[in-house]
Amino acid sequence: MISVSINPPNIDIAPQWNELIARASPNVFMNPAALCAAAQTGFAKLHVLLAWEQDAGPQRLVGMWALGERRIAPFCPAVLDALPYNYAFLSSPVIDPDFTEAVMPAFLTAIASDARLPNVIHLAALDRETPSFEAMQKQLNARGCAQLMLSEVRRPCVSREFGIKRSGSTRKKLRQDWNRLSSLGAVDIVNARSPGEVQQAFETFLALEKASWKGTHGTALLCDERDAVFVRRLVANLSAAGDASVALLRIDGRAIAAQVLMYCGATAYTWKTAFDATFARYSPGALLVDKITEQLLAAPGIEAMDSCSAEDGFMAHLWAGRRAVVDVVVNIAPGWSPAYLLEAARLTGYERARELRDWLRARSSAPRSHKPHLAAPSGL
Repeated sequence: MISVSINPPNIDIAPQWNELIARASPNVFMNPAALCAAAQTGFAKLHVLLAWEQDAGPQRLVGMWALGERRIAPFCPAVLDALPYNYAFLSSPVIDPDFTEAVMPAFLTAIASDARLPNVIHLAALDRETPSFEAMQKQLNARGCAQLMLSEVRRPCVSREFGIKRSGSTRKKLRQDWNRLSSLGAVDIVNARSPGEVQQAFETFLALEKASWKGTHGTALLCDERDAVFVRRLVANLSAAGDASVALLRIDGRAIAAQVLMYCGATAYTWKTAFDATFARYSPGALLVDKITEQLLAAPGIEAMDSCSAEDGFMAHLWAGRRAVVDVVVNIAPGWSPAYLLEAARLTGYERARELRDWLRARSSAPRSHKPHLAAPSGL
């Protein structure tokens, strides 16, 4: 028997969470420590679904899914976001694989039955390759729920068995960049895991990011006080649980690149990267990710890494592995609803605008002589 409770975030669930991720497909953004950071700072309004097995003995946690509640305007109906807060990059529920067929319908029933919760869910960055995705699709189809697939991307990833590009032009360039950088001074990489060291290194990352083009364009984390408060609490909470670190690439003790890492089960997530632009010719961000990938996958405990990045990002040149991630909007109740139609229209418009932006960028950056024909994106 599976029962589902819907609660605000609670760090007391951490022991059961740790047991669950030892069996389930991981998602660090569902970590109770991360969810509590969002709740403690008022960064997101969260509903945490907990699935319990109650057939025999003490109840056991077999599923967890955190959803954020959002309104795009005061007069608009609320919707649920399966990315529970900004700066989360994976929305998949964490479910014991032995209970997927029971937990997924129980989750959907719990949402539909709770009058407090909207029935429309935006499932951005949903891992298509986990057992929970197939179970979700099966249930949505059986219930006659409206759903719209907005996009699918191939996110770069790597594992011990597959994904590290050990040859080719990128590998050759990385070796050259490392040698050139080493000629300037003593180069090393540190990735301390104690909470105090992590928080100190995170401040280094924040400063590097603020000094970069992101700071100039107002998109660095320190450019928004609310964002800065949240991410500092996020990293502090995760590092206290042993689930975050900040790797630094240094030359003569000076950090020139920083990679924020998060951990869940046997998976590491490359959450955020920043580097000193004065060393851009040496590809410090790529060098750091390349070296830290080798270190993590060679050490006990980590078996795979998720880039948290777009399929055309720089990690796609470092890692050969890919994982399908989709963006879907669904209506949990059968059929259509005004809230679903509004959200579907909004997200479709956003997707078309992004396609147009990317097309215009590609067109403007193409060589002036012998420009290739670039077809306009569909729907334009």
